Parts: sequence; C-alpha cells; structure tokens
Amino acid sequence: MDIDTLIELLFNIAPALIVGAIAYYFFKQHIENETNRRHFLLQKDLQKETYPLRLQAYERMTLFLERIAPNKLLTRVNPTSANKEDYESLLIATIEQEFEHNLTQQIYVSDQCWSITQAAKNATIQMIRKGTQQEQTDTADKLREVVLTELMDKPAPSNAALAFIKQEVSEMW
Repeated sequence: MDIDTLIELLFNIAPALIVGAIAYYFFKQHIENETNRRHFLLQKDLQKETYPLRLQAYERMTLFLERIAPNKLLTRVNPTSANKEDYESLLIATIEQEFEHNLTQQIYVSDQCWSITQAAKNATIQMIRKGTQQEQTDTADKLREVVLTELMDKPAPSNAALAFIKQEVSEMW
C-alpha cells in the first residue's frame, strides 16, 4: 500500500467520520433535551400534588404560631391553681403539645421556615420562664399580667415567624 492509496482512503473515510460525529452530537443533544423534558414534566406533575400539601403545612404553621402567641395562649389556657410554677408548666406543656402535633409539617416547609418557627416557640417558652422568675410574680394571675405587660413593650416572638411565613408563601405564587 503506497501513500497515494492511503490518502485516497483517508479522503473517502473523512466524510463518513464527519457525518458520524455530527450525528452523534445531534443524537446526544436530543437525548439530553428529552431527559430534561421528562424531568420537567415529572416535576410539574409532582408540584401539582405537593403544592396543596405545602400550602396546608404553611397554614398549620401559621395556626401553631397564632396559638402560641402569648396574648392568645394566656387567655385560652386558664390556670388550674394560683401556683405560678404549675401555670408555667401548663403553658409550656401546651406549647410543646402544639409543636409535637405539627412536627410532620417540617417536611413541606423550608428549613429556614422550620428553624424560625422553632425559634419562636423557644422564645415564647423563654418569655414565660422569665416572667415566672421575676420577684413580683407570686401567683399564676400575676404571671399572666407580667407576660402580657412585656408584650406591650415588644412584639410577640411568633410575629416575626408569621411575617416570614407570609413572605415565603407570597414567593410561591
């Protein structure tokens, strides 16, 4: 085989190699586009199913935050005795029970939303404990008064969490 035959063979094979490379490139692009399309359609179908669940979770978190807002909690949960420690325990147990009832909602809300909700719960409990430790607080009714008075000076911890939830839900539209 001489060099002329080799060059002629190369000229004959070159168009086939070019056509093969172009076909491979277009086939690869087609497969990628098809995969992306299927992924998009799957996401779209999943979103139809999960969107109502996510909204329901945000509704439940809103209800939880409204229920643990100190002004509403203190009017809803009446003291069983005049003992401030018993009332503190009752309030904290009520908050914890509400929280445990909504634990599964963390699957549907963002991590940041869940963290802010937990922080609001903990801050509310801290507010109640702080009110119990004050010297002027000697009865359950006085504890109610101290906590409600503190709310006049600053907003309830759940207000910031509610504002965050509203913002996050508005971004879903």
